[in-house]
Amino acid sequence: MKTKAYAAQNATSLLAPFDIQRRDVGQNDVAIEILYCGVCHSDLHTARGEWDGTSYPCVPGHEIIGKVVEVGASVQKFKVGDTAGVGCMVDSCRTCANCKDDLEQFCDNTVFTYNSPDKHTNGITYGGYSDRIVADEAFVLKIPPNLDLAATAPLLCAGITTYSPMHYHNVTKGQKVGIVGLGGLGHMGVKIAKALGAHVVVFTTSSNKVEDAMRLGADEVVNSKNADEMKPHLNSFHFILDTVSAQHDINAYLLLLKRDGNLTQVGVPPEPLSLNVGSLVFGRRSLSGSLIGGIKETQEMLDFCGKHNITSDIELIPIQKINEAYDRLVKNDVKYRFVIDMASLKSAS
Repeated sequence: MKTKAYAAQNATSLLAPFDIQRRDVGQNDVAIEILYCGVCHSDLHTARGEWDGTSYPCVPGHEIIGKVVEVGASVQKFKVGDTAGVGCMVDSCRTCANCKDDLEQFCDNTVFTYNSPDKHTNGITYGGYSDRIVADEAFVLKIPPNLDLAATAPLLCAGITTYSPMHYHNVTKGQKVGIVGLGGLGHMGVKIAKALGAHVVVFTTSSNKVEDAMRLGADEVVNSKNADEMKPHLNSFHFILDTVSAQHDINAYLLLLKRDGNLTQVGVPPEPLSLNVGSLVFGRRSLSGSLIGGIKETQEMLDFCGKHNITSDIELIPIQKINEAYDRLVKNDVKYRFVIDMASLKSAS
């Protein structure tokens, strides 16, 4: 089916209207009319060719919320009229050890929502900057009915990216948790850690973010450039989530972990970070990384956010402002995620 979208034609072109073809609905498929699509830094990096391997034309978008408009004959979980979501993945091999462990994000043959080989069309997958998507019901998510739909969209990437490592490392009530950076990921980390019952400390280099951090639920805010503010926190954290994607001194945060504490990196700096192994050895501390989450865990995260009324802080934009939004993303000029109102695509030309 012919579908309206916005696409980048090459690494230097602006995103602009572009028609794509969506496959017909198969027996296990769900067709979704897209209402909202979040804007992720990954979209910008991929569309602008800043990561290797972008195939053009590129239609980004993997934080998709919409209404089910058609279902295949064998679909069990969804019916026409349901609210549904599609996150970062639309398929995987389903047979490897990772898939069997509900960790499809680590499958060697994960099919990402955009810019992945598409076995149905023999082309590439196109994402949520479009008016419709068709996906296998195994990779479609149920959306809690009490949540604002536009503000829920970023949960499908930013939400699961921050929830998954906290879940894996058993963050729980009474623990001390640090969140490094207060951006699109960091602000979700604060909300989720607080809902888990942790004492939440935000680390930032921006004094103008102190008030916002407290509003989001932080118990304390520390200027990470101020040694006097950092010192009282040495050897005291159970868990630290580092969301910073720029060069920074990770050792300063590792020293804040108590014995057997963990720091999980979810931000991806472009250059390698310098690691002092002594920061790990003394205290049996650990440093790890985390991606998104599998479909089962992503649904669990959505249900958790529904229970605790957690959504993202967003700025809703029309699709016609996507290029301006990308430029603002580069400057970190958003609190804290852009979401596209896809109704605006109807008037795109």
